[in-house]
Amino acid sequence: MDNLKTTAEKAQQAFFGDYDAEGVKTYFKTDYIQHNPHVPTGIEPVLGFLPVLEKAQTTYTTHRILQDGDFIIFHNSYDNAEAFGAKEVVTFDVWRMEDGQVAEHWDNIMPKAEQTASGRTQVDGPAQITDLDKTASNKTIVSNFVNDVLFGKAPEKITDYISTEQYDQHNPMVKDGLAGLTEAIAYLTSQNDMFIYKKTHKVLGEGNFVLAMSEGEWHGKPHAFYDLFRLENDEIVEHWDVIEEIPSEMAHNNGKF
Repeated sequence: MDNLKTTAEKAQQAFFGDYDAEGVKTYFKTDYIQHNPHVPTGIEPVLGFLPVLEKAQTTYTTHRILQDGDFIIFHNSYDNAEAFGAKEVVTFDVWRMEDGQVAEHWDNIMPKAEQTASGRTQVDGPAQITDLDKTASNKTIVSNFVNDVLFGKAPEKITDYISTEQYDQHNPMVKDGLAGLTEAIAYLTSQNDMFIYKKTHKVLGEGNFVLAMSEGEWHGKPHAFYDLFRLENDEIVEHWDVIEEIPSEMAHNNGKF
């Protein structure tokens, strides 16, 4: 496993597994930049958070870990996670590594759904990274899909990107397949409550997995959309996401993205 991934896993374990202040000081930079809206920037708030996590016995499971240059992407779930808004939550955590430490952090968090339209969970499915030689082309496919379909510039191109044979869905509200996605879009549109994507800030990937970090609106309020796609043979065949409202006031001036 890549050294940066190993270091990131050690940082994750120190923070959320061992609740270890010395470990956090080892693996997080003192001027750590925070984009979680509710946590002030710097290492001190992280250290201050440790007793809260330990008291709650917060635990985590990493379902996927990807690397794109200096960025490490975790697809995690947390239990006893009331500090994050619910007993069980699903997250994407994105860390920028610098000199072997965590230098910057972005995340999106949502409560775990009890039931899903597809019968899949928000985190199950394949995790093995393949097609490393296709990282760049897969990122381009996802970028173009976001621009054409999610931004609504050319929605009729959806079958250029998403496989008509297989589209495994992990969004709790959407059924499997292209038909499931089309049905969900039609319903949300009929309720005048369709997701509106306005800007994509990052597209990060490794091999057959690509994460798009976007902002827009839902329910008439600003939201962050983190969409993870798995690709096979130049087509999107699976989708996971975490959607979170962006609060009007944050605990820092770094912005959500």
